[in-house]
Amino acid sequence: MIERIIIIDGVDPQTFYGVNNANISLIRNLFPKLRVSARGNVVKVIGEEHETAEFEKKLKEIEAYASKYNKLTEEAIIDLARGEAPRRMDAEGVIIYAQNGRPVTPRNPNQARMVKSFSENDLTFALGPAGTGKTYIAIALAVRALKNKECRRIILSRPAVEAGEKLGFLPGDMKEKIDPYLQPLYDALEDMIPPLKLKEYMDADTIQIAPLAFMRGRTLNDAVIILDEAQNTTTHQMKMFLTRLGMNSKMVVTGDVTQIDLPRSVRSGLLNALRILRGVKGIGMIEYEKKDIVRHPLVQRIVDAYEQREKDVSAEEAAGSTGEDI
Repeated sequence: MIERIIIIDGVDPQTFYGVNNANISLIRNLFPKLRVSARGNVVKVIGEEHETAEFEKKLKEIEAYASKYNKLTEEAIIDLARGEAPRRMDAEGVIIYAQNGRPVTPRNPNQARMVKSFSENDLTFALGPAGTGKTYIAIALAVRALKNKECRRIILSRPAVEAGEKLGFLPGDMKEKIDPYLQPLYDALEDMIPPLKLKEYMDADTIQIAPLAFMRGRTLNDAVIILDEAQNTTTHQMKMFLTRLGMNSKMVVTGDVTQIDLPRSVRSGLLNALRILRGVKGIGMIEYEKKDIVRHPLVQRIVDAYEQREKDVSAEEAAGSTGEDI
């Protein structure tokens, strides 16, 4: 008899062990000749050497399945333990599997073009109105690259534009002050990575979320770097960000040029970069349209209504009328 220790580090323990440890109980029943115990991410097995070696092989196959699909079913455990291929879950064009095994796939042609651009270019600009899924797809691509060991870390950033309140007057330390600006990035990550695994990644700085100002002076190697809401960068901030690109890294810059929150006297770094970099080899540009909006159907009607109102006000001003406030 020997004792073999197996480390489960590629998947969230809650996903792997199941509710009330149902999955590990099933695994024990499938290998009745072995004594199996589990605590945290450590599984201990006692038995004959060849049987414990086979158990480790099967357990690692189960772990890989759970990591890929973010889900582990009783049927999949039984199939893998028996050496059979589990029922295929792969959806066409899937990027990754989010929480509970839901496939994240491109939902419109421009999202598919963005996936293709990410694979072909080291820098991709994704432009378009709110609700087109450009940031969500960018984060899905980054998480896939991390899971596939194509990068060592993910770095997500946003410019902290002060909308109405100054950071210095907000309560809390610096992290508490800037977190509200970065919450949309947390939301996307929480949808794709189990909570315990996400905490582990963030504690180890494998996933970093920081305001744009924190990028200065860094060279970012072996990473996927995403800049969200890039329309609110200044020209100096955008140049600083783009020149952080290191070896074996990819960048995705997302933004909506119709929602610039900078003072009128400040030029948008995104608009400036688009003019300068259009046509440069190794840079992809995806331009989403209103028809690409994938949120609630009402979102597209709201966007249409605001655009129509802006046209009406412009027409009134051109005719010498002040119009009503919007």
